[in-house]
Amino acid sequence: MPNDSIPNTLRPATQLVHGGTVRSNFGETSEALFLTSGFVYDSAEQAEATFKGEVTHYQYSRFGNPTVAMLEKRLALLEGAEACIATATGMAAVHAALLSHLKTGDRMVASRALFGSCYWIVTTLLPRYGIETVLVDGADLDQWREALSKPTAMVLLESPSNPMLELVDIKPVCDLAHKAGALVVVDNVFATPLLQKPIQLGADIVIYSCTKHIDGQGRVLGGAVLGSKAWIEGTLKPFTRNTGPALSPFNAWLLLKGLETLSLRVDAATRGAAAVADFLATRPEIGRVIYPGRADHPQAELARRQMTGGSTLVAFELAGGKQAAFAMMNQLKLIAVSNNLGDSKSLATHPATTTHSKVSAEERARLGISDGAIRLSVGLEDPADLIDDLGQALGNLPQAVRAAAE
Repeated sequence: MPNDSIPNTLRPATQLVHGGTVRSNFGETSEALFLTSGFVYDSAEQAEATFKGEVTHYQYSRFGNPTVAMLEKRLALLEGAEACIATATGMAAVHAALLSHLKTGDRMVASRALFGSCYWIVTTLLPRYGIETVLVDGADLDQWREALSKPTAMVLLESPSNPMLELVDIKPVCDLAHKAGALVVVDNVFATPLLQKPIQLGADIVIYSCTKHIDGQGRVLGGAVLGSKAWIEGTLKPFTRNTGPALSPFNAWLLLKGLETLSLRVDAATRGAAAVADFLATRPEIGRVIYPGRADHPQAELARRQMTGGSTLVAFELAGGKQAAFAMMNQLKLIAVSNNLGDSKSLATHPATTTHSKVSAEERARLGISDGAIRLSVGLEDPADLIDDLGQALGNLPQAVRAAAE
C-alpha cells in the first residue's frame, strides 16, 4: 500500500526518510526487502496482459522490483526529477545513459575533467561505435561555445570534477547545448543531490554513483540515472531492460537506509572538509589547496552561486611530487588510503597512480593532476582529529622529502 499521505512537497530531509515508501499488507515500518528474482501471476491471462503492457504487475527483478522502485521514487523526489532508473554501479549508470541515447554518426561534447572510467568511455569506447567526441576545458565557456556551435546529441560534464574540484557553469552550458540540440548529462556525485540541483540549472539528466554518499558507509555498489519521464521510459528503460545493469534489491534496501541519514552526513562532512581545507592552507608543505567553499578557489563566485556547500572533498598538492605525496599518505594513522570517496571514514587517494592512472601524463598535466596531488574525502570523524592526523603526517615527512615539499 503506497504511503499516499506523504506529500511530494516535503523538504529534502523529510523526503529522505519517507519519500516513495510503499508498505505491504503487513504494515512494516522499515522498507520491505523483496529479495526475489521473479513474480507470480493470478492467471496465464494476467501474465499475457502484463507483457502486453495492459496491466501493471512486476515481472522480473531485472525489469523492476518493489524495493528498487522505492529507491528510484525517493531519489526522483529528492532530485526534483520526473523519473529514475537505478543501476548496479555508478559506471553502469554513465554507460547506460550515454549508450541508450547515442548512435553511430552522433556527436557529443564533454568536459575533459572526468573520472578515469568516464574519460575512457568518452575517448575510447564511444569512438569505436562511430560517435564523434569532443573534449573541452570545462571552466572555459568560450570552448563550450565553440564546441556547441555544431549540432550535438549529448553533453557530459562533472561539477565539481574528480579529482581537482573544477566547476562548470552549468546554466549557460545547458543553454548552449540545447540550442545545439543536445541533452545535458551532469555527474553530480561530488556535490550530492543536497548541495547542487543540476535540473534546476537546465540539465536534462543527472547521474549518481550511489556507492558514494548515498550509501556513505562503504557497503554496496549502486548507481542512478534521473531525468524526464519521457526520456527515461522511452530511451533509457528499453536499454537497461534488455542489457541488464540491474541493481540488487538488497543493495537498493541498503541505499534506502543510507538516504535516511544523507542530509546529516553530508552536512557534517562538508563542515569537516571546510575545516580541513583551512588547516591545510596554513601548512608550508602544501603548495595549493582546492576547495569550492574557500574564497581562494579559482571559481569561488560560481561555487557560491551554483552550490549550497563546498562539498565533502578537498584536493591539495605537495610540491615534492609523488615522493612527498606517498610519504605523507604513508604517515597517516587515522585517514585511510583508498580510491573510494563519500564514506563515513576519511579516505586519501593519489589520483595520478590510481583513479586517473590510465589517463596520459600529458592529459593529467592539463587537468592539473600533478604527481603531488592528493584527493581527500572527508568523513564523519571529529575534524580536530583529522587535522591532528594530517598535521602529524606532514610533520613526520623525512627531511629530504620535506625540503622538496617546501
